[in-house]
Amino acid sequence: MSETLVLGANGFVGSHLVDALVADGHNVRAFDRFGSKEPVYDESENVEMFVGDYLNRGDLKEALEGIDHVFHFISTTTPITAENDPVVDIETNIRMSVELFQLCVEQKVKGVVFASTGGAIYGNSSHQGPLRETDLAEPISPYGIGKLTIENYLRYFRSKHNLASTALRISNPYGERQPMHRKQGVIPIFLDNIYNDKPLTVFGDGSMIRDYIYVKDVAQISSAILSSGNLDPVYNLGSGQGSSINNLIDLSRKITGKDIDIEHREVPATFVNEVVLDNSRLTEKIGAFDFTDLEVGMRATYDYIKRSHEKV
Repeated sequence: MSETLVLGANGFVGSHLVDALVADGHNVRAFDRFGSKEPVYDESENVEMFVGDYLNRGDLKEALEGIDHVFHFISTTTPITAENDPVVDIETNIRMSVELFQLCVEQKVKGVVFASTGGAIYGNSSHQGPLRETDLAEPISPYGIGKLTIENYLRYFRSKHNLASTALRISNPYGERQPMHRKQGVIPIFLDNIYNDKPLTVFGDGSMIRDYIYVKDVAQISSAILSSGNLDPVYNLGSGQGSSINNLIDLSRKITGKDIDIEHREVPATFVNEVVLDNSRLTEKIGAFDFTDLEVGMRATYDYIKRSHEKV
């Protein structure tokens, strides 16, 4: 059993991670601002709720007391907000990540698992086929640049201070609890718009390909990495399968049984046309995993969206 700290524990991926860690027998300190919100993770006697501000060094130091492993699953920006103001990403995400790692060394934390990005970190790679961890990372967006910078700082702390760490290059997670207001996550946004009879915004002709992974798969694999002890520096965490926007629209039509209106817009300059991740390192080191079928995950997401609207 490990004493774990999850930063961003009441967020989309973080809340599912809390559930997965508890299911695997770990004690969890759930760090988030919470505010007036109740925890969205499943409450358990093995979860300690810690109300704190990620930008407050004192809160981080207190939260780290007695902790073995840290899951750094918090971000102050999204791809859109980082693009609109890269300086904010530097002053918050990058700076506070470095301060967090310094505190981890002081508190003798055994290891850090960082939620990086697989969707933006490789940029417009010339590599043909699924991208491997050994392929050159050349991000062209501030969000991806920031994530790679934090990965590089983890490498520094591993070399200088022997702080074990793993960066999870997560592809495009989707599923329950994903907030619509942040405009991040095309699958829930599409399904929510369809539920509300709103048109879908598609950049370009819909041929853009991404690797979509169900959020509960992300959480279960992240917990399994901790349990295995194989904290390799970098793991791709994706399904290994690519799907176009047009395919998402076809599946959405099938799942909802509704007609769909589509509005096409010009593709932003920093968008990458195709990203599919090679997850062979993950399966070799951690073990084979039965990834959730895209249609199954999308159906579960749509059911969650319908229930959320019915509660209002």
